[in-house]
Amino acid sequence: MTRRRRRILRALALAVIPGVVAGAGSGCQKALFPEDQPRTPFELHDRMRSRYRPTQEFDVFGRPQPALRSRLGPENR
Repeated sequence: MTRRRRRILRALALAVIPGVVAGAGSGCQKALFPEDQPRTPFELHDRMRSRYRPTQEFDVFGRPQPALRSRLGPENR
């Protein structure tokens, strides 16, 4: 490689690297799927008819776990 080519590559790297680091550091500003919004049309349908069942419940130690019994059990109509 010639000296001129090395200088051009070095200048290009010094110009590009800060932009890449700044772009990667900024990240996403808001969540893609907010927790308070329905994720599927079925969930929206259940919420509108007051039949929404939560996806998680907390055990006796306060840890979240899937609410399988309430979601897979018979519906309360």
